[in-house]
Amino acid sequence: MRTLIPFNDGWLYHPEPVDDTAPDSRFEPVTLPHANVVLPHHNFDNAEYQFISTYRRRFTPPELEPGQRLFVDFEGAMIASTVALNGVRLGEYRGGFTPFSFDLTDQLVPGENLLTVHLDSRERTDIPPYGFVVDYLTFGGIYREVALRVVDACHIEDVFVQTRDVLTGQPRVAADTTLRNLTNAPRALTLRAELLDAQGQRLADATEAIALAPGEALYTLEMQASGVRRWTLDDPALYTLRVTLAERGALTDCVDTRFGFREARFEPDGFYLNGERLPLIGLNRHQTYPYIGAAAPARLQRRDAEIVKWELGCNLVRTSHYPQSRHFLDRCDEIGLLVFEEIPGWQHIGDDDWKQLSLDYLRAMIVRDRSRPAIILWGVRVNESPDDEAFYTATNALARRLDPTRQTGGVRYFQDSQFLEDVFTYNDFSNTVVEPKHTPHMVTEFNGHMFPTKNWDQEERAVEHALRHARIQDRQIGMPDVVGAIGWCAFDYNTHQEFGSGDRVCYHGVMDIFRLPKYAAYFYGSQIDPARRVVLQAATVWSMGDRSGGGVNPLVVFSNCDAIEVFIGDERIGRFSPDRETFPHLPHAPYVIPMPQQHLTWGRTLPDLRLMGHLNGEAVAEQRIAADGLPRALALAADHDELIADGADMTRVAFRIVDRFGNRLPYTNQVVTLEVEGPADLIGENPFALAGGQAAVYLRARREPGEVRIRATTPRLPPAEVTIRLRGI
Repeated sequence: MRTLIPFNDGWLYHPEPVDDTAPDSRFEPVTLPHANVVLPHHNFDNAEYQFISTYRRRFTPPELEPGQRLFVDFEGAMIASTVALNGVRLGEYRGGFTPFSFDLTDQLVPGENLLTVHLDSRERTDIPPYGFVVDYLTFGGIYREVALRVVDACHIEDVFVQTRDVLTGQPRVAADTTLRNLTNAPRALTLRAELLDAQGQRLADATEAIALAPGEALYTLEMQASGVRRWTLDDPALYTLRVTLAERGALTDCVDTRFGFREARFEPDGFYLNGERLPLIGLNRHQTYPYIGAAAPARLQRRDAEIVKWELGCNLVRTSHYPQSRHFLDRCDEIGLLVFEEIPGWQHIGDDDWKQLSLDYLRAMIVRDRSRPAIILWGVRVNESPDDEAFYTATNALARRLDPTRQTGGVRYFQDSQFLEDVFTYNDFSNTVVEPKHTPHMVTEFNGHMFPTKNWDQEERAVEHALRHARIQDRQIGMPDVVGAIGWCAFDYNTHQEFGSGDRVCYHGVMDIFRLPKYAAYFYGSQIDPARRVVLQAATVWSMGDRSGGGVNPLVVFSNCDAIEVFIGDERIGRFSPDRETFPHLPHAPYVIPMPQQHLTWGRTLPDLRLMGHLNGEAVAEQRIAADGLPRALALAADHDELIADGADMTRVAFRIVDRFGNRLPYTNQVVTLEVEGPADLIGENPFALAGGQAAVYLRARREPGEVRIRATTPRLPPAEVTIRLRGI
């Protein structure tokens, strides 16, 4: 029977290539996922993580029954892994973004075994995405999880769940199951598929007796699925298809695959989910984080999906420019966030070997993720690369063969590009939305490098950054032959010296590198249905001299309220409606309010600003901004109040300097010092010299349960504390 054994504890790490004779004393103990070096959040040389390192794991294998095999499954290691067991080289896997496995069985010895990984984290030109400098860092380390897998010699290799006739009232589900027979003789087996609801109740099943010949074979079991709910953005109903394999009545293998009943189609006039047209508003996401690179555990990965949907109000995310963590995608499935997933690369196509690796990565990405309801489009073209008819004919053909249920897209930056995919996905940096030449047409990047914005930039730039996103999203929604737009990008990110700002950060995000908001984030958040969350945020620090010429005119407010009242001090300025003339198509247009000058005159005391948000005639939200701009509090918050004491679990701890009403003060540069008491470690700069009035570090659990207190201090302000509980495994 299949057994999966987490294999993330007990690793040893050395930052150089050493052989098996090197003593363990030269290594440091680590837990996966692991970054090969912890870096500051900016101002570092990317060569600091580009080296060959050695990981080793001593283990006693589980007892295998006759005919069973033991595999080691890596979810991702950056970027080329040479794996050996007990000194015998098992092979090399070139690629950092897709999973890979090795069969350990034939090299196992009784008692202790030694698994060794020599990990080359250099930017090798023979491995995608490299060959040319790319606009993102890949970082190094075994940065995703590892597991041991015990299976019978005849086992389930893959299950692809397809839903059919979802809109007819008589939906069906089919399990395309790939089986593998590693013996030399046919086996008489029983293949069974069961449809289970969220409570584990069986809704339908199908069974077939098979004779499995040596090698691989594909079998399809299909069944009616009466009474199931459709997977939607508001009700992302998930089901499980359980596929089992039995021999003479004894169960030998079992695989559960989670999926949803939904139909997703791009048509020339729009994107349709379950037959209803849905305007797509999205952002691009890099999977990297400050300090830890890409080595983020499940909790942080899942939190990113929540931020994109629940804080930024998007219904679509693009995994630019590579397959991303299964934990991130799991959460997209669970909360109803659509995904456009694409192959690794950036502007460059390599030689034939490089292209074959790209095809291998495409295959691995699709096979891993093709049962996910959240994924609606496969990216089969290297981002912004030149045309290559033979190569991209092959990528499209492979995607359509592996997954006939989803369409393909190919991200390019020139409209005269050869159109081989199903959706013309286009990076549009015109500062508008160009008229399509091909349909369906989706904008996959805009703004970004055209208007990089730091969270401490002068107010006019920060406001214009937000309005640029608002204008593009408004325009694309109003164009009947544009299906959606994905802004560049959700979060600031580390990059090479050839790109980004002087500190090697691309300040292209609507949030900063810590996932903390700029004004543009409030624009996206304001598109959320107010029944879910009311948003009311003025895009100003409310000062006399921050803008050119002085004053705050106009006052820009992002809100999903249907009216707002504005007060300066005790004086009511008026009641205002969204700017529908400028933004006729957005679900919730920004407010652009002309402000009277008598309160914004040089030499006069400026009173506080107060906004009241109204829905259906009732006051539902209030924001106040202090005019004095003085620091009044140090705010400290953790994303989670509980972690698992497994040595890997982490949460973000954010801190801000705020006015007396809790608004971030973007020009404060105080030093914040953090102290941790309890079984956890702080990952990040400490003390931290603020820029932009906000920042974050991470708290990583150790292995013992208990309570952790984080205390933050800064001169002239009261300290702040948060408490997190560490729960035993």
